[in-house]
Amino acid sequence: MFHGDSCLMTNNTTDPRPLYREALAWTTALVEKVRDDQLTAATPCADFDVRTLLGHLVATVERARVIGEGGDPGTVPLVVTDIPDDGYADTYRSATDRMWPVWADDSRLDATVTAPWGTVPGRAAIWGYINETLVHGWDLAVATGQPSETRPELAEAMLAVARHAIPAETRGGHVPFADVVEPHPTAGPTERLANWSGRKSI
Repeated sequence: MFHGDSCLMTNNTTDPRPLYREALAWTTALVEKVRDDQLTAATPCADFDVRTLLGHLVATVERARVIGEGGDPGTVPLVVTDIPDDGYADTYRSATDRMWPVWADDSRLDATVTAPWGTVPGRAAIWGYINETLVHGWDLAVATGQPSETRPELAEAMLAVARHAIPAETRGGHVPFADVVEPHPTAGPTERLANWSGRKSI
C-alpha cells in the first residue's frame, strides 16, 4: 500500500488518531444501514461484493490492532468470514473497541511497526488505515446507495497524504492500486480520494 519511505508518512508529526476515529465512525454509520438484500451487490472494488467488503472492513480494524500490538498483520485474513448477515455492524464496532486501547499510548505513534506494506512508524500505519477506511467506506456507500462523502476536511487531509504515499506513477506489483481515475468535475473530496486509489463509480 503506502511507501514506507515516504517522507510525509515517516516524518509527519501529526497525530492521525482523531482522524482515524472519525473515519471509523463515518464508516460504521454506513455499515449499520446496509440491508440484507444488498449483501451480494457489486462494489467499485472489483474484488469484493458488499458482503466480502464488510468482512474486509472488519479485517482492516483487526489488522490495525495487531500492528499496534507489535504483531504481524498477515496473521489476520484479508476478509473476516463467518459473520452473520445481521452482525456486521456489531462486529465492526467490537473490533474498533478492541483496537483503540492498543493505540492509546502516544509512544506507539513513533514505534516501529510492521504493516502489510513494510516496516513503518506507527503513525504511518494509522494513516494507511485511514485511507483504507475512507476508500472502502466510499465503496460501500456507492454500492448501497448511501451518501458517499465524509466531512470534506477529513477526506482532503487524507488525500494530501495519499498523493505522496501512493504515487500515481507507481501502480501494480507492491503498490496494489489501479491507475488513478480522472475525477468527475463535480466530484467531492471523498470521491477524489477514491479516484486516487483507482476507484470509479459502478
